Amino acid sequence: MQKLQKFGGAMFTPVLLFSFAGIMVALTVIFTNPMLVGDIAQESTNWYKFWMIIQNGAWSVFTQMNLLFVIGLPIGLAKTANARAAMESFITYVTLQLFISGILDFWGPSFGVDFTQEAASGTGLAMVASVKTLDTGILGAILVAAIVTWLHNRYFDKKLPDFLGVFQGSSYVVILGFFLMVPLAFLLCLVWPRVQMGIDGLQGFMKSSGYFGGWLFIFLERLLIPTGLHHFIYTPFRFGPAVVDGGTTQYWIDNMSTFAQSNTPLKELFPEGIFAMYGNSKIFGSLGIAGALYATARKANKKRVLALLIPATLTAMLAGITEPLEFTFLFVAPVLFAIHAFLAATMTTVMYAFGVVGEMPNGIIEQAAMNWIPMFSNHSGMIVTQFVIGLLFSGIYFLVFRFVILKWNLPTPGREAKDKEIKLYTKEDYKNKKDIGQAASQSANRYFPAAQGYMEALGGAENIASVTNCATRLRVSVLDETKVGGDEAFQEFGAHGIVRNGTAFQVIVGLDVPQVTEQFKHILNEKNQEASSLKEEA
Repeated sequence: MQKLQKFGGAMFTPVLLFSFAGIMVALTVIFTNPMLVGDIAQESTNWYKFWMIIQNGAWSVFTQMNLLFVIGLPIGLAKTANARAAMESFITYVTLQLFISGILDFWGPSFGVDFTQEAASGTGLAMVASVKTLDTGILGAILVAAIVTWLHNRYFDKKLPDFLGVFQGSSYVVILGFFLMVPLAFLLCLVWPRVQMGIDGLQGFMKSSGYFGGWLFIFLERLLIPTGLHHFIYTPFRFGPAVVDGGTTQYWIDNMSTFAQSNTPLKELFPEGIFAMYGNSKIFGSLGIAGALYATARKANKKRVLALLIPATLTAMLAGITEPLEFTFLFVAPVLFAIHAFLAATMTTVMYAFGVVGEMPNGIIEQAAMNWIPMFSNHSGMIVTQFVIGLLFSGIYFLVFRFVILKWNLPTPGREAKDKEIKLYTKEDYKNKKDIGQAASQSANRYFPAAQGYMEALGGAENIASVTNCATRLRVSVLDETKVGGDEAFQEFGAHGIVRNGTAFQVIVGLDVPQVTEQFKHILNEKNQEASSLKEEA
């Protein structure tokens, strides 16, 4: 579980690039559509040519998705020298593609592959770094990245005899990877064509499972958030071939212009769209949840609860990052989170039943750019339906959450003991922390105090085994979990909560987590260097 959680967090390194690229592609589709902007968008105009150039650049993230995962995962998973690990992963991945290409060029029919055809969608072949090879998608990229990261963590620092010193470090990792890729290439040629057949079967099953398949997908995507394993639910659908070739995101972007200009209902054009709609709960569900938490708070605490809820709710609704809001009630009232997952799945399924379809995995900003604006001309009725159903479910969320909180007297924010302080912590609060304030005031980085505070709460630098992060969580493995402080030790520095699983801990930081992680690693490196120096002196 710990390793899977760390792996899921590392997936965010490349995934975080997709939102901006998707928005830019969506905007260029809008600006080159004559139905939306008039004759200025005709193909012969400089306006059209300019936006097509922008679109070509925006597509880079999606056309090089495999390479992004190959490079991005080692950055999040390598324990040291992660930049070198990314380089090692890239060259090893390209080496694998060349081995596969060579094998299939000579013996393609023996593996059931027609390697003479052009690489295209549906052929099972793809072009990777100008090499025609098997289309293993991001799964192949993830596999190689995982192998290389393991090799890097195990062998990068290995000391070779002096006369072989030139082969140490990255060279040694690439050498080992080179020889491992030979049997891996053979195995992929043997197995992957059959896997592709299985994926096609899974695609058919999911398409035929109807509303229940979509409901279960959304339910699990929400329910598994506390474990960090929700990435493994949506990734094969959004970025892989689980239901459509290339994933729902790429499929939507590829066909956005066609969908926007068609009068055919989107549900008929994109029936797999239910697997791309889990962002609706981030907008409409968050609104109802926040209302219920505010309504059930003690009267004396309402202002302070509102100050906590407003930024968390706006973050969820606008950007689609829900953890700051969800983790305000997850650990004190987990039953609410199960209800949240149930309502999220039900709302999305009802929307789909009424014809709502689109690329909707995140918040208002992304949905507006990729759905509402480009689709409004011919699909305005669907958008209105989405809002009507969404707001109705905001009300349902509010009523259900309010009823359960009051019925079971759940200790949600603002309902705790009267003497318990409710506040948002400021930078000044950080600086006033005992034994932290002095160090923080000496640091010019605003994230330093939180990073050092979390490290102390985790038992100090000597108790840290490894550290990484995902979109909102600092993920740390410790040597001795008994040295880790209570939740309040983390909340004092602004954490929204903490997940404990043996020696694996997830500190819910929020959107500042990349900066906090960098400071955490910086402090950790300094502490380790100090300890090493003292040991040498002794």
